Formats: sequence, structure tokens, C-alpha cells
Amino acid sequence: MIGTIILVSILVILFVLIIAFIGIYNNLVQSKIKVDNAWSQIDVQLQRRFDLIPNFVETVKGYVTHEKETFEKIAALRTSWANTKSISEKANLDNELSTALKTIMAVSESYPELKANQNFSELSEELRNTENKISFSRQFYNDTVTIYNTKLQMFPSNMVAKMFHFTSRDLFKTESDEVRKNVKVDFKNV
Repeated sequence: MIGTIILVSILVILFVLIIAFIGIYNNLVQSKIKVDNAWSQIDVQLQRRFDLIPNFVETVKGYVTHEKETFEKIAALRTSWANTKSISEKANLDNELSTALKTIMAVSESYPELKANQNFSELSEELRNTENKISFSRQFYNDTVTIYNTKLQMFPSNMVAKMFHFTSRDLFKTESDEVRKNVKVDFKNV
């Protein structure tokens, strides 16, 4: 009788442990999928921005001829975008592009006829909306990555994560102090 009770107790404990193990594994998989989804949302918005840029640049070019270097940099960044795969590379390109776009927007303030152009206004609004979506998507991605990475380090999920080779993800962050600065525009040479 006691042997049967001990055997049943051991089986119940094993069953509970197996269910807990499965629950932890599934929770890690779900978190990993959320991170991938959050990244894809950033990627979609960044691609949207890159798709809007050629029209925006062409509109501005007609009015602002002395910003050739900025236009060339934007073209180079668009080309580089297609070749990047990692999150950190895309984050760096995004930061560089944000700086270039801030420069163009600051320069456009000095051209009333450009600001009055309907195409420029519509494209500017589209870019502003896209920038807001990118900002929200970055925040959501970083929140999701933080939750996922925390699970990878907390007991007992860290043991399951190591067994199945779950790896931590990088946060989407600014790599340089340069992109944190406000854009300075100098019209002395115009």
C-alpha cells in the first residue's frame, strides 16, 4: 500500500514537472516569436520610409541644390539597406538616414516655395507618420526583447532555454552620439 502511494506520488510529481517543462518551453517559443514579429514591424516601417524617400528627395532637389552631399548619402543608404541582414546593421543605417532626413527637413524650412509645394507637404506628412510608426515599433520591439531576454536569465526558464539553445536578442539602439545631437544647419555658404 505504501509502495503504491509512493509510486503514485512520484508519477504525479513527474507529471507536474513535465507539464511545467512544456509550459516553460512553450512560453519561451511564444516570446521568441513575439520578438521576431516586433522586428518585422520595424522592418516594414523602415522599408516604407525607404520607399518614400526617392519621391521626397526628387521633390526637394528641385528647390535645394546645395544639399547634393546629403542626397548622395541618402541614395547610398538606400542601396546599403537592401544588403543588410542583421538588426544592428539596420539600426545603424536607420540612425544615419534619420540624421540625413532631419537635415533635409531643417533645410526645407528656409524655402517657403518648397514648403508650399503640395507634393512636398504630402510626402513630409507621410514621412512624419512613418517616423512615428518607426519610433513606436522600436519601443515595442525593445520592450518585447527585454521580456524575452529576462526569461532567458530567470530560473527555471533559463535551464530550458540553455537546453534548447535559445539565444538573447539585441535591443534596437542608437550606436553613436552623433545621431543623438540636434541637426545643425548652416546657411552662411548658400
